Amino acid sequence: MSFEFIEVDRKGHLTTITICRPERMNAVHPATSQELNSAFNDFQEDPEQWVAIVTGKGAKAFSAGNDLKYQAEHGSARIQEEMKGCDGGFGGIHRRICNKPLIAAVNGFALGGGFEIVLSCDIIIAAEHATFGLPEPTVGLMAGAGGVHRLPRHIPYHLAMGMMLTARRITAQEAQTFGLVNEIVPLKDLLPTAEKWAEQIIACAPLSIRATKEAANRALALPLDEALLASYPGMQAMRDSEDLIEGPRAFAEKRKPNWKGK
Repeated sequence: MSFEFIEVDRKGHLTTITICRPERMNAVHPATSQELNSAFNDFQEDPEQWVAIVTGKGAKAFSAGNDLKYQAEHGSARIQEEMKGCDGGFGGIHRRICNKPLIAAVNGFALGGGFEIVLSCDIIIAAEHATFGLPEPTVGLMAGAGGVHRLPRHIPYHLAMGMMLTARRITAQEAQTFGLVNEIVPLKDLLPTAEKWAEQIIACAPLSIRATKEAANRALALPLDEALLASYPGMQAMRDSEDLIEGPRAFAEKRKPNWKGK
């Protein structure tokens, strides 16, 4: 499928999705959300795609978030109409429940909805000049695409509220001290570093990875005693898989496992 506002590259078990509106600092309008939604649907449904990297075109912005110029030009009613059928929500991701790992490669500004896309990912790699923030209140909005819910779950409450209530931006270095960013690298090393993280994930059994993500996320809302006793669909799929036999066999034979993901 061809896209106008994003690029999708598949290499082995890795999908890389790039937001391509650099003239608008990769801001997301409804058509971009619809394309991202389609790309994430394809990734989620393809058994051969195990990990996705999300990034932005150019050196300046991952995404400046919601395209406010488009919103001002066309109005909220039209935007709501154009977003119909976008089940993943803003950016095709903010309402998405995906048990496959998602890596954000942040190549510059990640503001508003752009930051919310980042927060929807599991691992965050940032370029040295990247910045993060939820500036929606400065334009009469709120971070309603998951930002107000995810940020206080990812960092301490007072740090999150300090960011959201002042609308201030933080640097990649601050984000790392907050525990938001896994690694900071020069821009030239951003995608190679994200790909190295993806390679390490792909070296593991895919159903084990999905079971791990599912259990970790679902149990966040449970008391520890309930989480320890809970059963998760991904865990059962892992136990029923051929890979459960392949892993120990490869270990015993001192070779790399040949994961099938089934």
